[in-house]
Amino acid sequence: MTGSSTQGIKTVLHPVSDLAAAKEVYTALLGVPPQADEPYYVGFDVAGQHIGLVPGGGPQGMTSPVAYWHVPDIEAKLAELTAAGATLKESARDVGGGRLVATVTDPDGNVLGLLQDQ
Repeated sequence: MTGSSTQGIKTVLHPVSDLAAAKEVYTALLGVPPQADEPYYVGFDVAGQHIGLVPGGGPQGMTSPVAYWHVPDIEAKLAELTAAGATLKESARDVGGGRLVATVTDPDGNVLGLLQDQ
């Protein structure tokens, strides 16, 4: 068994083509207004989950939703996953506020997100 744990999936990002239209739909779905509302990102926090809308898939070019597993040590988890056969897609990078994100793909090409809050 491996040494680093996860804290579960707490963040799911959705690529959207029309941010304003998507914001209306997700506001209706979740029953709350967004906590982050910028031209490059809209984010909702509901019941311990963060749902984000990323116009055009953002710089990472997302084409489908990506679930982010929260981890205490992103570099250790990246090392474990790649040793187990995952392929690094995007190295850990700071997206603001000390939050680090990275992605890997599993053997079937599914994207797995990792997120570490400092």
